[in-house]
Formats: sequence, structure tokens, C-alpha cells
Amino acid sequence: MSLETRPHDKLIVMANQIAKFMESKPHAEGIEGLSSHINDFWEPRMRRQLFEMLDAGGAGLRPLVLDAAPLIRRPKP
Repeated sequence: MSLETRPHDKLIVMANQIAKFMESKPHAEGIEGLSSHINDFWEPRMRRQLFEMLDAGGAGLRPLVLDAAPLIRRPKP
């Protein structure tokens, strides 16, 4: 299946790319950096879709994304 056929796949790739970069830092710093990046640069629609994935168990997301989730601002529905 291509990325275009599953809308959340692109967000998984994007979140995992940020996480992979942040994994080179100490864990707490990586969590802070990942959550700050998503809070600062992802529009509410993207964060809403990320939380849909997280609420469904976070399949496909790197562990650092899961660890950073509590620091990511959940947009209003």
C-alpha cells in the first residue's frame, strides 16, 4: 500500500524521522525536543491525527514518540 492510500502513514514517517534524530540525544532531551518540534511546527489537524494513532495504540511509532506524547499539545476536536 502506498503512503497516499493510508493517510496516517505519512505522519508516522514524519514523527519517526524526528524521533530518530532525537534518539542521538539523552532520552529526556530527546523527548523534549520531539514534543517541542511537533508542538511548534505541526498544525492542529496533524496533531489530531497523531493522537488518533496514539489513542489506538501507536502502532508503527518509535518508542520516543510514545514517550513524548504526554508533552505534545492535544488539539481541540
